[in-house]
Parts: sequence; structure tokens; C-alpha cells
Amino acid sequence: MIFGTFVPQGWKMELLSIEDPVDKWAKTVEIATLAERLGYDSVWVYDHVHNVPVPAHETMFECWTTLAAISQRTSTIRLGQMVSCAGYRNPALVAKITSTLDVISGGRLDWGIGAGWYDSEYRAYGYDYPSNAKRIGMLRETVEIVKAMWTEPDATYSGRHFTIDGAQCDPKPLQTPHPPVWIGGGGEQLTLKVVAQHATHSNFGGKPEEWQHKAEVLKGHCAAVGRDYEEITKTWSPEVFIRETEAEIGTESRSFWGEPFESWKAGNLVGTPEQVVEKLKVYQSLGCGGVVPWVADFPGTETLTLFAEQVMPAFR
Repeated sequence: MIFGTFVPQGWKMELLSIEDPVDKWAKTVEIATLAERLGYDSVWVYDHVHNVPVPAHETMFECWTTLAAISQRTSTIRLGQMVSCAGYRNPALVAKITSTLDVISGGRLDWGIGAGWYDSEYRAYGYDYPSNAKRIGMLRETVEIVKAMWTEPDATYSGRHFTIDGAQCDPKPLQTPHPPVWIGGGGEQLTLKVVAQHATHSNFGGKPEEWQHKAEVLKGHCAAVGRDYEEITKTWSPEVFIRETEAEIGTESRSFWGEPFESWKAGNLVGTPEQVVEKLKVYQSLGCGGVVPWVADFPGTETLTLFAEQVMPAFR
């Protein structure tokens, strides 16, 4: 299985306990480099520009500049976005950003892309927030344009939402045929169809029976478009909270979204290392090929370390 981890970035107010923005950034770098030393395959950031659940004048480091900086402080760990928002940047610019990051990192980009959902953020920053169908259409065209610019000398594309005419993208990404394309989202009628058409990796959530259902829907879309379902690596991004004993886990939910403890524990990687291994084995048996969890005790590192030292080895 692929094992990634988010790094603290500020979106979920996880850096609030650190006063100075310079010290907050130092913590982000510290955890990214620790994840590399611990043997994680990848580190990930969100593509948001203000905090949740409401803007709070609290630090929120921007996605692409954060990854560019981390690429120069690490050497082997892969770099991903879970996921970048198709509505926030022109697709041709995204092709340039991603190819640049792949080159300056030595070929370590995992490009995550999604349709976007955080409507208050869209509106606060002056972006239109179109319908679901239009946003997913923009997602599909963004992926098609970026892949064209990654691989063609002069890319031309005319879609419903975006047009390019002889767009160049030099240097090309180092990875061949191109960097992995992770598409996030579980919309059954539209998003998973785009996954079937274009993704190397998918990412959707849910308790085991919910995740399995999404996977079956994706399998159906793959059959409809003539894609080998097994070519797509299916992944999951739960929250993770690990302690050595159940007593240390307690009964208090650490869900950022306020989910009750029992539900939060059932639907995420919450428990002792042994319990988390068993939960992951269930998802693996359903076809899950990777996990990119949010660490619920950031900016602490106990969960991050226990997961690497006592969970990951069970799958390697």
C-alpha cells in the first residue's frame, strides 16, 4: 500500500498553538522532513486559502508555494495535493506549475486535482461558484489540458470552459509518461466517470461499505469507457489518531468536523496500532491501494510516528 500523510498547513487551525508565523512554518518543515525519515511515501497539502470552519485570521500556507519550498528541504518523499481545485487556476498555468514542481523536486510530483466544493472560499476570493455539473466539466477539461501540455510540444484544445492555442510547457515533467494524476471525489454520476477516463489514482472516503460501493461504481464507469479498473490505484483519506493503549485513546472525539466519538472512531483510523492495522486490512481487502490520512493530533507527532513504526510495516 501507498502511505502518505498530510503536513500541518493551518487549514484546520492545527497551528493555532504556535504564535509566530515563522515558527509555524518551521513546524511544517519539521514534520515534512520527519515523515521522510520515518519512511512515508508522500506528504500532502490541502489547496485552500483560508481556515475552516470559518475564516479566522489564522495562518494558512498556500498549496503550491508550500510544496515548492518543501521540495527543497526533502530529497526522496513524494509531494502531493489532496486536492488542488480546478476552479482556482487557469489550466495552462497549472500545467506550468506542476511541470516546474516535478523538475525542481527531481520527479516527485503526485498531482491531485478535484472539482472544488468550499463555496464560501470561492466567493470570498472572487471566484464564481458554478453548478456541480459545470465544476466537474471544468475538472475534466483541466486534466485534459494539463496532460496535453505535459506531453505535446505545442498544445491546442477547445472545450466548453477552456481554450488554449499552441500553449508550450517547457521544461516537461521528468516523470514519464507523465506524473501520476490523483482525482479526488466520490460523485457517482460525474466525478467517478472522470476518474475512469483520466486518473491513475482515485481518492474517496467512507466507512468500509460506503467505500466499497464507490469502488463498484468506479468499476462500472471503467467498463463503460473501456478502461481497466485495476490500472487505477484506489485510495482513502481518513483521519488518524493512534495511541499505545485504548485508555489513552479515551472517549473524546478529535474529529475536526464535530462527529460523535463512536462514529468518528468507526469511520477513521482511530485506535491502538493493532486496531488500526486491522481496519486497514479491511480496506485493503476491498481493493484500497493506499491511504493518505489527516493526523488528528498535529502539531504533535505521536500518531505520525506510531503509524510509521507500528502500522506501515504490517503492509510492507
